Amino acid sequence: MPGSRVPRRRRFLVCEPRHFAVQYAINPWMHPDRPVDTGRAQAQWQALTDAYRAHGHTVETVEPVPSLPDMVFAANAAVVVGGRVFGSLFKAPERRPESLPYDTWFKSAGFDVYRPESVCEGEGDFVPAGRWLLAGTGFRTTREAHREAQEFLGVPVIGLTLVDPYFYHLDTALFVLDEENIAYYPEAFSPGSREVLARLYPDAVTATRKDAEAFGLNSVSDGLHVFMSPGATDLADRLTDLGYLPVPVDLSEFRKAGGGIKCCTQEIRS
Repeated sequence: MPGSRVPRRRRFLVCEPRHFAVQYAINPWMHPDRPVDTGRAQAQWQALTDAYRAHGHTVETVEPVPSLPDMVFAANAAVVVGGRVFGSLFKAPERRPESLPYDTWFKSAGFDVYRPESVCEGEGDFVPAGRWLLAGTGFRTTREAHREAQEFLGVPVIGLTLVDPYFYHLDTALFVLDEENIAYYPEAFSPGSREVLARLYPDAVTATRKDAEAFGLNSVSDGLHVFMSPGATDLADRLTDLGYLPVPVDLSEFRKAGGGIKCCTQEIRS
Protein backbone atom coordinates (compact mmCIF):
# COMPACT_ATOMS: atom_id res chain seq x y z
CA MET A 1 0.00 0.00 0.00
CA PRO A 2 1.30 3.50 -0.83
CA GLY A 3 2.61 5.23 2.25
CA SER A 4 3.20 2.00 4.16
CA ARG A 5 6.41 0.82 2.51
CA VAL A 6 9.31 0.12 4.85
CA PRO A 7 12.95 -0.02 3.76
CA ARG A 8 15.19 -2.82 4.94
CA ARG A 9 18.87 -2.19 5.47
CA ARG A 10 21.04 -4.15 3.07
CA ARG A 11 24.66 -5.24 2.89
CA PHE A 12 26.25 -4.75 -0.51
CA LEU A 13 29.54 -5.83 -2.05
CA VAL A 14 30.93 -3.71 -4.88
CA CYS A 15 34.13 -3.37 -6.90
CA GLU A 16 35.68 -0.06 -7.89
CA PRO A 17 35.85 0.44 -11.69
CA ARG A 18 39.54 1.26 -11.59
CA HIS A 19 40.20 -1.00 -14.58
CA PHE A 20 36.79 -0.85 -16.26
CA ALA A 21 36.92 -0.92 -20.06
CA VAL A 22 35.20 -2.55 -23.02
CA GLN A 23 37.90 -4.81 -24.45
CA TYR A 24 35.73 -7.52 -26.01
CA ALA A 25 32.10 -8.07 -27.04
CA ILE A 26 30.00 -10.72 -25.30
CA ASN A 27 26.60 -8.99 -25.50
CA PRO A 28 24.95 -6.59 -28.00
CA TRP A 29 25.74 -3.53 -25.88
CA MET A 30 29.51 -3.99 -26.05
CA HIS A 31 31.52 -2.26 -28.78
CA PRO A 32 35.28 -2.19 -28.12
CA ASP A 33 35.69 0.69 -30.59
CA ARG A 34 33.66 2.97 -28.29
CA PRO A 35 36.01 4.13 -25.53
CA VAL A 36 34.97 4.30 -21.89
CA ASP A 37 35.35 7.60 -20.06
CA THR A 38 37.10 6.16 -17.02
CA GLY A 39 36.84 9.35 -14.99
CA ARG A 40 33.12 9.57 -15.59
CA ALA A 41 32.67 5.88 -14.80
CA GLN A 42 34.50 6.33 -11.50
CA ALA A 43 32.34 9.34 -10.58
CA GLN A 44 29.12 7.50 -11.46
CA TRP A 45 30.13 4.45 -9.43
CA GLN A 46 31.03 6.67 -6.47
CA ALA A 47 27.64 8.36 -6.70
CA LEU A 48 25.98 4.93 -6.47
CA THR A 49 27.93 3.84 -3.39
CA ASP A 50 27.35 7.25 -1.79
CA ALA A 51 23.60 6.88 -2.41
CA TYR A 52 23.56 3.45 -0.79
CA ARG A 53 25.35 4.71 2.30
CA ALA A 54 23.18 7.83 2.48
CA HIS A 55 20.14 5.56 2.74
CA GLY A 56 21.60 3.49 5.57
CA HIS A 57 23.03 0.53 3.68
CA THR A 58 26.38 -1.12 4.33
CA VAL A 59 28.80 -1.10 1.40
CA GLU A 60 31.91 -3.27 1.30
CA THR A 61 34.46 -3.50 -1.49
CA VAL A 62 36.54 -6.16 -3.18
CA GLU A 63 39.90 -5.14 -4.68
CA PRO A 64 39.78 -4.86 -8.49
CA VAL A 65 42.21 -6.86 -10.61
CA PRO A 66 43.92 -5.01 -13.52
CA SER A 67 43.32 -7.76 -16.08
CA LEU A 68 39.58 -8.05 -15.36
CA PRO A 69 37.75 -5.04 -16.86
CA ASP A 70 34.26 -6.43 -16.07
CA MET A 71 35.01 -7.19 -12.43
CA VAL A 72 33.09 -4.02 -11.53
CA PHE A 73 29.92 -6.02 -12.21
CA ALA A 74 29.92 -7.59 -8.76
CA ALA A 75 26.44 -9.09 -9.06
CA ASN A 76 27.66 -11.68 -11.54
CA ALA A 77 30.15 -13.26 -9.14
CA ALA A 78 27.72 -15.10 -6.86
CA VAL A 79 24.29 -15.24 -5.30
CA VAL A 80 24.08 -15.23 -1.51
CA VAL A 81 21.01 -16.57 0.27
CA GLY A 82 20.84 -17.25 3.99
CA GLY A 83 24.59 -16.82 4.31
CA ARG A 84 25.25 -19.48 1.65
CA VAL A 85 27.39 -18.37 -1.27
CA PHE A 86 26.68 -20.02 -4.62
CA GLY A 87 29.57 -18.94 -6.81
CA SER A 88 29.90 -18.36 -10.53
CA LEU A 89 31.20 -20.16 -13.59
CA PHE A 90 31.09 -17.57 -16.36
CA LYS A 91 30.18 -18.56 -19.90
CA ALA A 92 32.73 -16.25 -21.51
CA PRO A 93 36.36 -17.33 -21.03
CA GLU A 94 37.31 -13.66 -20.62
CA ARG A 95 35.30 -13.43 -17.42
CA ARG A 96 36.00 -16.77 -15.79
CA PRO A 97 38.99 -15.48 -13.78
CA GLU A 98 36.67 -13.04 -11.96
CA SER A 99 35.35 -15.86 -9.78
CA LEU A 100 38.59 -16.30 -7.84
CA PRO A 101 38.93 -12.82 -6.25
CA TYR A 102 35.28 -12.85 -5.24
CA ASP A 103 35.54 -16.37 -3.82
CA THR A 104 38.60 -15.23 -1.89
CA TRP A 105 36.74 -12.21 -0.49
CA PHE A 106 33.80 -14.32 0.67
CA LYS A 107 36.04 -16.93 2.25
CA SER A 108 38.04 -14.27 4.08
CA ALA A 109 34.74 -12.86 5.36
CA GLY A 110 33.89 -16.25 6.86
CA PHE A 111 31.57 -17.66 4.20
CA ASP A 112 31.66 -21.10 2.65
CA VAL A 113 31.61 -20.86 -1.14
CA TYR A 114 30.06 -23.47 -3.41
CA ARG A 115 31.85 -23.87 -6.74
CA PRO A 116 29.24 -24.72 -9.39
CA GLU A 117 29.89 -27.30 -12.08
CA SER A 118 27.48 -25.70 -14.57
CA VAL A 119 27.68 -22.32 -16.26
CA CYS A 120 26.03 -19.67 -14.09
CA GLU A 121 26.53 -15.97 -13.53
CA GLY A 122 25.45 -15.15 -10.00
CA GLU A 123 22.81 -12.54 -9.42
CA GLY A 124 22.89 -11.80 -13.11
CA ASP A 125 20.52 -14.74 -13.52
CA PHE A 126 19.57 -15.67 -9.95
CA VAL A 127 17.16 -13.24 -8.30
CA PRO A 128 16.11 -14.07 -4.71
CA ALA A 129 12.44 -13.17 -4.43
CA GLY A 130 10.94 -13.97 -1.05
CA ARG A 131 9.84 -17.60 -1.02
CA TRP A 132 11.71 -18.64 -4.14
CA LEU A 133 14.66 -17.99 -6.39
CA LEU A 134 13.85 -16.66 -9.84
CA ALA A 135 16.39 -18.06 -12.29
CA GLY A 136 17.09 -16.95 -15.83
CA THR A 137 18.38 -19.04 -18.71
CA GLY A 138 18.65 -18.69 -22.47
CA PHE A 139 21.90 -16.82 -22.94
CA ARG A 140 24.23 -17.43 -20.00
CA THR A 141 23.18 -19.50 -16.96
CA THR A 142 22.15 -23.08 -17.75
CA ARG A 143 19.19 -25.08 -16.46
CA GLU A 144 21.68 -27.48 -14.90
CA ALA A 145 22.88 -24.58 -12.76
CA HIS A 146 19.28 -23.98 -11.66
CA ARG A 147 19.21 -27.50 -10.29
CA GLU A 148 22.59 -27.06 -8.58
CA ALA A 149 21.43 -23.83 -6.95
CA GLN A 150 18.26 -25.40 -5.61
CA GLU A 151 20.18 -28.31 -4.12
CA PHE A 152 22.75 -26.07 -2.46
CA LEU A 153 20.55 -23.18 -1.34
CA GLY A 154 17.48 -25.23 -0.43
CA VAL A 155 15.18 -22.65 -2.03
CA PRO A 156 12.60 -23.47 -4.73
CA VAL A 157 13.89 -22.31 -8.11
CA ILE A 158 11.55 -20.87 -10.73
CA GLY A 159 13.16 -21.16 -14.16
CA LEU A 160 12.51 -18.34 -16.64
CA THR A 161 13.62 -18.28 -20.27
CA LEU A 162 15.04 -15.08 -21.74
CA VAL A 163 14.61 -14.57 -25.49
CA ASP A 164 15.98 -11.11 -26.32
CA PRO A 165 19.79 -10.86 -26.52
CA TYR A 166 19.68 -7.24 -25.33
CA PHE A 167 18.33 -8.60 -22.04
CA TYR A 168 20.82 -11.43 -21.72
CA HIS A 169 20.72 -11.64 -17.92
CA LEU A 170 17.61 -11.86 -15.77
CA ASP A 171 18.65 -8.75 -13.85
CA THR A 172 18.41 -6.65 -17.02
CA ALA A 173 14.74 -7.58 -17.43
CA LEU A 174 13.42 -7.97 -13.87
CA PHE A 175 14.04 -6.79 -10.33
CA VAL A 176 12.46 -7.39 -6.95
CA LEU A 177 10.60 -4.48 -5.40
CA ASP A 178 9.93 -6.13 -2.04
CA GLU A 179 9.12 -9.55 -0.58
CA GLU A 180 5.86 -9.73 -2.53
CA ASN A 181 6.30 -7.98 -5.85
CA ILE A 182 8.54 -7.38 -8.85
CA ALA A 183 8.94 -5.15 -11.88
CA TYR A 184 9.77 -6.65 -15.26
CA TYR A 185 9.73 -6.28 -19.04
CA PRO A 186 7.44 -9.03 -20.38
CA GLU A 187 8.79 -9.15 -23.94
CA ALA A 188 12.22 -10.21 -22.66
CA PHE A 189 10.71 -13.60 -21.74
CA SER A 190 9.34 -16.62 -23.58
CA PRO A 191 5.54 -16.95 -23.71
CA GLY A 192 5.51 -19.66 -21.04
CA SER A 193 7.75 -17.65 -18.74
CA ARG A 194 5.47 -14.63 -19.14
CA GLU A 195 2.57 -16.81 -18.03
CA VAL A 196 4.52 -18.00 -15.00
CA LEU A 197 5.35 -14.42 -13.97
CA ALA A 198 1.73 -13.34 -14.45
CA ARG A 199 0.57 -16.16 -12.17
CA LEU A 200 3.19 -15.53 -9.50
CA TYR A 201 2.93 -11.74 -9.58
CA PRO A 202 -0.53 -10.60 -10.73
CA ASP A 203 0.19 -7.10 -9.41
CA ALA A 204 3.67 -6.79 -10.90
CA VAL A 205 4.84 -3.53 -12.41
CA THR A 206 5.48 -4.02 -16.12
CA ALA A 207 7.92 -1.81 -17.98
CA THR A 208 8.11 -0.59 -21.56
CA ARG A 209 10.99 -1.43 -23.88
CA LYS A 210 12.14 2.18 -23.66
CA ASP A 211 12.53 1.92 -19.89
CA ALA A 212 14.11 -1.53 -20.19
CA GLU A 213 16.66 -0.23 -22.71
CA ALA A 214 17.46 2.58 -20.27
CA PHE A 215 18.37 -0.19 -17.79
CA GLY A 216 15.41 0.74 -15.63
CA LEU A 217 15.01 -2.91 -14.63
CA ASN A 218 18.64 -3.23 -13.58
CA SER A 219 17.61 -1.56 -10.34
CA VAL A 220 18.02 -2.17 -6.62
CA SER A 221 15.14 -1.77 -4.17
CA ASP A 222 15.29 -1.80 -0.38
CA GLY A 223 11.52 -2.10 -0.16
CA LEU A 224 10.95 1.66 -0.32
CA HIS A 225 13.82 3.35 -2.13
CA VAL A 226 14.48 2.19 -5.68
CA PHE A 227 17.96 3.01 -6.94
CA MET A 228 17.39 3.25 -10.66
CA SER A 229 18.42 4.74 -13.97
CA PRO A 230 17.19 8.32 -14.44
CA GLY A 231 16.32 7.43 -18.03
CA ALA A 232 13.48 5.10 -16.99
CA THR A 233 11.03 7.94 -16.46
CA ASP A 234 7.74 6.13 -17.06
CA LEU A 235 8.75 3.33 -14.73
CA ALA A 236 9.80 5.82 -12.06
CA ASP A 237 6.41 7.53 -12.29
CA ARG A 238 4.56 4.24 -11.88
CA LEU A 239 6.68 3.28 -8.88
CA THR A 240 6.07 6.66 -7.29
CA ASP A 241 2.32 6.19 -7.70
CA LEU A 242 2.65 2.87 -5.85
CA GLY A 243 4.43 4.45 -2.89
CA TYR A 244 8.05 3.68 -3.77
CA LEU A 245 10.69 6.41 -3.78
CA PRO A 246 12.90 6.34 -6.88
CA VAL A 247 16.52 7.36 -6.28
CA PRO A 248 17.98 8.22 -9.69
CA VAL A 249 21.63 7.29 -10.20
CA ASP A 250 23.22 7.68 -13.62
CA LEU A 251 25.40 4.71 -14.54
CA SER A 252 25.22 5.35 -18.29
CA GLU A 253 28.96 4.79 -18.79
CA PHE A 254 28.52 1.19 -17.68
CA ARG A 255 25.80 0.64 -20.27
CA LYS A 256 28.62 0.48 -22.82
CA ALA A 257 29.35 -2.96 -21.34
CA GLY A 258 25.69 -3.92 -20.88
CA GLY A 259 25.61 -3.11 -17.18
CA GLY A 260 23.88 -0.86 -14.70
CA ILE A 261 23.08 -0.36 -11.04
CA LYS A 262 22.21 -3.95 -10.15
CA CYS A 263 25.09 -5.35 -12.20
CA CYS A 264 27.45 -3.34 -10.00
CA THR A 265 25.82 -4.52 -6.78
CA GLN A 266 26.16 -7.88 -5.04
CA GLU A 267 23.79 -8.28 -2.08
CA ILE A 268 25.00 -10.30 0.89
CA ARG A 269 21.97 -11.93 2.48
CA SER A 270 22.78 -13.44 5.86
